[in-house]
Amino acid sequence: MSWLSALGHTARAGFAVERRRLEPLSALRGALGLAFVIGVSLWLFSPAVAASSAFGAYQAAIATFQRSWRPRPQLALVSGATLGVSTFLGYLSASHLALFLALLAVWAFLSGLSWAAGPTVGVMASSNVAIMLITITLPSSVAEAAGHAAMSLFGGLVQAALLVLFPFSRWRPHRDALADALAAEADYARRLRHDPHADFDPEPLMEAREAAQLTPREHRHRPAELSGARGLAERIRPVLASLADPALGAPAEGVERDRVRELLAAAAAVLDAAARAVRRGTPLALDAPSVATLRTPDTGDVLTGPARRSALRLKALLGDVIETADPAGRSTAAPDAPPQAAARADAVREEATRATLARTREPGAPQEPPAPGAHTAPPPPDEQPLPVEPAEPPAPAVPAVLHRPGLISLVPVVARSMRAELRPDSAILRHAIRVTAVALLGYLIGTLLPFGHGYWAPLAAVMVMRPDFSRTYSRAVARFGGTLLGVIAATGILQLTEPSVRVSALLAVVCAALMYLLMRTGYAVSQFFVSGYVVFLLGMGGEEWTQTVPERVVLTLIGGLLAMASYALFPAWETPRLRTRLADWLTAAGRYAAEVVERYATPAGPDDTRVRTALLEARAAHTAWQEALARAAHEPVRSRGLSRTSADDAEEAIGAFSRAAMLMEAHLPERGAVPVPAAQRLAHALRTTTERGARDLRDRRVPQWDEVRAALAAWDGEGVPDRVVRRGAGMLLAALEQVSEAAEESPSFAESRAERAAGE
Repeated sequence: MSWLSALGHTARAGFAVERRRLEPLSALRGALGLAFVIGVSLWLFSPAVAASSAFGAYQAAIATFQRSWRPRPQLALVSGATLGVSTFLGYLSASHLALFLALLAVWAFLSGLSWAAGPTVGVMASSNVAIMLITITLPSSVAEAAGHAAMSLFGGLVQAALLVLFPFSRWRPHRDALADALAAEADYARRLRHDPHADFDPEPLMEAREAAQLTPREHRHRPAELSGARGLAERIRPVLASLADPALGAPAEGVERDRVRELLAAAAAVLDAAARAVRRGTPLALDAPSVATLRTPDTGDVLTGPARRSALRLKALLGDVIETADPAGRSTAAPDAPPQAAARADAVREEATRATLARTREPGAPQEPPAPGAHTAPPPPDEQPLPVEPAEPPAPAVPAVLHRPGLISLVPVVARSMRAELRPDSAILRHAIRVTAVALLGYLIGTLLPFGHGYWAPLAAVMVMRPDFSRTYSRAVARFGGTLLGVIAATGILQLTEPSVRVSALLAVVCAALMYLLMRTGYAVSQFFVSGYVVFLLGMGGEEWTQTVPERVVLTLIGGLLAMASYALFPAWETPRLRTRLADWLTAAGRYAAEVVERYATPAGPDDTRVRTALLEARAAHTAWQEALARAAHEPVRSRGLSRTSADDAEEAIGAFSRAAMLMEAHLPERGAVPVPAAQRLAHALRTTTERGARDLRDRRVPQWDEVRAALAAWDGEGVPDRVVRRGAGMLLAALEQVSEAAEESPSFAESRAERAAGE
């Protein structure tokens, strides 16, 4: 993409306005906290103290609107406390330019590096540095600076107290995250009816996992329906895929395929009903046709082999979903269902318990007796079940609790994340260096210009800068546009009304309330109201609009231009790193496939934690790849890594590789099953060749998979008791060969081969 096209895209993105669900009660709560702090400060102190304390309460409220699963009162307290410390230390050094520049450099560098701990920490740190540049100019003595710092902390305490006293929709984000995961599974089941190879975006599952990480106190008080359903959604996904896939499930056409479509439709209906119940906190409403499909007694006769196992496991998991989404047993039929539908829903629960036991015994263990009159079909000759050694009945699965570390425990975690980014190739480190340089240069420029508030330039630069190109440029454009319009509107109000101190304070609170309400709709919209808030707040403190308005417009423009120039001169382009991101994903996917295959050699049951850990790492690597690809699509640089076509082909191939591993995961043998020794060699080959293939991708070489082929060739003469293992292994190799084909088509790989051939 050319620079002109990239600038046009970022400008459009900066002024984009999105339709988002508004939270008027939360916005009102934040505005009331701000009004209370300003009122107390005006009553007890001066307008200058009120302005300083208002910034603390304002920033603390903004922190509570960040996308974080940490308890909101903690965010408000941390924001108020860090701003108070920054204000006090900044004032102590402000009279000595060299000392203040050193402090600003350290603060800016740490704020840039804090993005390693996540966007919430990065946004809060950047905001504190920016607001510190304003608040240090308000006190006139050390005692006043200490008072201003205390009032910043007081603002955070007030916002935290309001969050505790008025916890509007305390669990709604967690309910929404879990409901979105269940709804995504339902949509996946519907699409599988028509496309057995449909893609699935794991982002809702990852979001639900983040939401499930709770502090011990939250864990004790969370609603019962939020416990366990997320793990069930994780386990249902591979079962749905294995049931629908013709290679390992039912044939593409015929009676079995028709039954599979019916089961997928019923699963989608149950998952949708569970999503609605979780989201609204209402009783579970099941429709009669879906319940009847799940209770059909001849499913075990129509389906055979792996498809039959998947159907049994799906029925058991859906029964667990019903139990979890409606722990009080309040499930009802849909409004248009016959009266006996509720009884059928209860029967599904009972049958799910039996199916769970059957799942733990199957394959190879005695099955529950068939329904009266049902015909028991003999197993086909190529579908002999894996024999199972006698074992004690397994203990019921206990859902794992994901603990979120407390604030004190989080400090070393954040420190380790920041320290890990101190390497030359880190995009976060380059961002920290850019923020530091721009903050210092912007402050010096603002000081040298004939304005009284030179901090606007570094403030604007620090607030718009992000680790990637697109967000930095789009925010710079949006900030200047929003600031210009907001300043014009606020100035017009000041000229027309000439408000008093109290009226100015009221207008500032109104602007803050509107900003809280609309901040997620777009950065330009939020900056419009932020500009009005600052103009009214400084007017309350005695500043004339003729002093603040022109300088803010000019210095905001300078700060935005500095931010944009810094990325152009010292960039961290994502495009050249696409090969590395793809290689990381291949390595993680290879570990996941190796863990799955290895469980056939050493059966440990379907709930083995090693497989789950490898799956989460593969998902994280896949997400990192997708985010990098999206960022690279709008960068004004020539592709020096993978071409767009090769990147799409490689993504499809590694996705197919991961999907094949997922299908095999759905049929993991139970603990005590007869092992498949050849799977051990294949697992080792997958682990080593994918790691070597990742190195080849980084070095622009085409990966080779000879070790995997050798493992499969040696396996052909051994005799495998279940087609899932051998067919799944063949699918893994086919996907790896597609990765090599995608790499061969990339021009950069062809150039690398030509250079090596010329050197030889």
